[in-house]
Amino acid sequence: MQNEELQNRLINIEMALDNQQKSIDDLSEVVIKQGKLLDYLLKQNEALKSIMEQDVVKPQSEETPPPHY
Repeated sequence: MQNEELQNRLINIEMALDNQQKSIDDLSEVVIKQGKLLDYLLKQNEALKSIMEQDVVKPQSEETPPPHY
């Protein structure tokens, strides 16, 4: 009787560990995806920042007026 009870407890522990391992694997996958997304967004942010730092807008004195003036 006691041997069967210990075996059932061991089975329950193994099942719990398996569920925890699955959860850890799922969370790890999410962290990897978020890391890749973060890298992409950082690169995109740097590209936009460099575009903004370029002098793309001329001072008004250098702008040519629109044709209707």
